[in-house]
Amino acid sequence: MQSSLCPMFGIDVPIFGFSHCRNVVAEISRAGGMGVLGTTYYSAEALEHELAWIDQQVGDKPYGINLLLPGNYETVGEEKLDFRKLPPEHVKFMRDVCDEAGIPPLPPGEREALLDHEIAQLHMTPEHAHQLLEVALRHPNIKLFVSALGVPPAHFVELLHSRGIKVGAMTGKVEHARRHKAAGLDLVIAQGTEAAGHTGKVSSMVLWPEVVDAVAPMPVIAAGGVGRGRQMAAAFALGAQGVWCGSIWLGTKESELEPEMKALLFGAKSEDAVQTRSRTGKPARMLRSRLTEAWEQPGALKTLPMPWQTVLNTEPRLRMERARHPEFLTYPVGQIVGLMTAETSCKQVIYDMLEEFIETTERVGHLVELENE
Repeated sequence: MQSSLCPMFGIDVPIFGFSHCRNVVAEISRAGGMGVLGTTYYSAEALEHELAWIDQQVGDKPYGINLLLPGNYETVGEEKLDFRKLPPEHVKFMRDVCDEAGIPPLPPGEREALLDHEIAQLHMTPEHAHQLLEVALRHPNIKLFVSALGVPPAHFVELLHSRGIKVGAMTGKVEHARRHKAAGLDLVIAQGTEAAGHTGKVSSMVLWPEVVDAVAPMPVIAAGGVGRGRQMAAAFALGAQGVWCGSIWLGTKESELEPEMKALLFGAKSEDAVQTRSRTGKPARMLRSRLTEAWEQPGALKTLPMPWQTVLNTEPRLRMERARHPEFLTYPVGQIVGLMTAETSCKQVIYDMLEEFIETTERVGHLVELENE
């Protein structure tokens, strides 16, 4: 398989696997791809621990990190995030949703401490991003930095390039891809609306070739709806140099998900992965649940801006997780969920993807040969 990304990173196959789980990241890199660790919920100390563990597992193989750098982050001066500052009507709305479903409240004597602890884990500020970057630079196996929500600051790019680290960014729009190229990035991940998490509105089939043409000869990695070899072949046919997969790893034995959550994913259809602002305040694709549906009902309040919607969700999330109420459990997942039916392993996902990729390209090549006869 010829791809400019393999020699760029010293990997065997141009499969980039995103996950918040260190086990998944390590297994993808060990299998010849490149694991990329999502760092949204890590403190600097926790990230150091996770990266040291990954280093031990991958040997001399490379991996990357994904950092959340939102361009539109609303906060109040220098004040920290605090559930006590939430609008009372929004707090009541969420409380009523839980109460009407019979989900027990948090223990009164523990509620405030639990919420303070959880909200303290929300790290989406430029200052915290700098702290995480400093940690990452101490780990020489990290060869790729990816900005999740926008163009990374110029001083980030300069520092990373001075250390020999490639820089990329996610994009769901052609105009954003052009900004990434103008900022001197090394690659761009074109993410169609089929993907999990924060996504735009343009489908992968349309977005990928648009971005390829807009930033050429800059390498493009195709994301959104990729988990099979046929989808990988389609990405290459449309000009991509690699694929970025996230949701497909959720159904592996290495995944961080509990069995109950995996069972919900295995029973879901593609249309059950819905785009909603209910989790973070920005459009994000999630598994449909009674919680996501609550925000779509007539009379529902408007979601809060990022990151306050995430703060608002903290208490109902803790209540729902404790109750293990299956109708309320949700998780970021893309439309590829409809093809996830049973637990597998990261290594098997990659092997199956490559096998189907080869079969697909050979079949297409045979069709071309027939046309020329």
